[in-house]
Amino acid sequence: MQSLLNKKIVLGISGGIAAYKSAELVRQLIQEGAQVQVVMTNAAQQFITPVTMQALSGNPVFTSQWDHSIANNMAHIELSRGADAILIAPTSADLMAKLSLGLADDLLSTLCLARECPLLLAPAMNRQMWDHPATQRSVKRLESDGVDILGPASGSQACGETGMGRMLEPAEITEQLIAFFQPKPLKGKRVLITAGPTFEAIDPVRGITNLSSGKMGFAIARAAVEAGAEVHLIAGPCELPTPLLSSGKITRTNVTSAKVMHAAAIQSSDCDIFFAVAAVADWGIAKPSKEKIKRQGGKIPALDFVANPDILLDIASTVKTKAGKPHPYCVGFAAESSALAEHAAEKRKRKGIPMIVGNIGPDTFGSDFNQLLVIDAAGSKTLNKADKLQLARQLVQLVAKKI
Repeated sequence: MQSLLNKKIVLGISGGIAAYKSAELVRQLIQEGAQVQVVMTNAAQQFITPVTMQALSGNPVFTSQWDHSIANNMAHIELSRGADAILIAPTSADLMAKLSLGLADDLLSTLCLARECPLLLAPAMNRQMWDHPATQRSVKRLESDGVDILGPASGSQACGETGMGRMLEPAEITEQLIAFFQPKPLKGKRVLITAGPTFEAIDPVRGITNLSSGKMGFAIARAAVEAGAEVHLIAGPCELPTPLLSSGKITRTNVTSAKVMHAAAIQSSDCDIFFAVAAVADWGIAKPSKEKIKRQGGKIPALDFVANPDILLDIASTVKTKAGKPHPYCVGFAAESSALAEHAAEKRKRKGIPMIVGNIGPDTFGSDFNQLLVIDAAGSKTLNKADKLQLARQLVQLVAKKI
């Protein structure tokens, strides 16, 4: 699926060694279906040539505000008309300062001032330039003007130093741009998500867990932020990075056991939507050993189990929001080894929730792909096999319509 199909992107390139990444960025944007028009500053041409960018984009590259190839000789007006967004990558400290003050002395800066479309900037500079108060003032002014700042990241820099100021990688910028264009039906909504497995200790080195990777829950967290929501992600033991998006923030709480996850979820249950995606252990060990249980010949240790609290049931049925608002719209998940539709439908009624999502197929855990069965009072709907982020976006849009 091409996520930027028919989107018209003006890609600005300013001076900086990170301009070499712009070539790969053009390639990735085109692979996602975008039409790319490149505009370069004089400084940018010291690092990468217009010939390269023309060959990759398939369009003439504009470098001068006095370009006569446009009929009315107004490139700064014509290039932004009909564009879905202007993306500048890399954006130098100098260009950020100019744009924050409304200065326009070349084609790219004038184009930004005369635009009728969103502007996104991917900064790239030395760490000291990024940390300088003048640059931070530029960032704040640009953000207050509605400009999206993508990054920067921390890492090794061309100067040999390490720190903030490194431009995001082309794949990261592409993902940020895709996220930017997602519909925003959850703007102003608060979303709580549990994700991943839980771990119930037997002793200090052993425990009971499951095969949940957390990928579906993390994908829903990303999709919810893309849709404009404020997201709190409660994650069981997993190594997945928190999704980072310029358009919103995910607050993450790491937990281990079902009881700790329950406490964290109840504390954050004053929300609009709750996605109970985590594979929570139904039982824990009544009295975990404080010391490692040693092998004692053929003797098998006896483990006494105790029921864990039911996070979804408690939030759906007993927790009221602090403002006295209705319970959050609860979406449960069901992973079954057989009779998925029957078991999932029964679970939805037992929990008293409006929607439940069944994982289809034996290879769900750990996979980047899935197929979902969505069940609510109106019936069921199958979301065909796709990568989990695409499924998460479809699911978030379905829930948004319900609320």
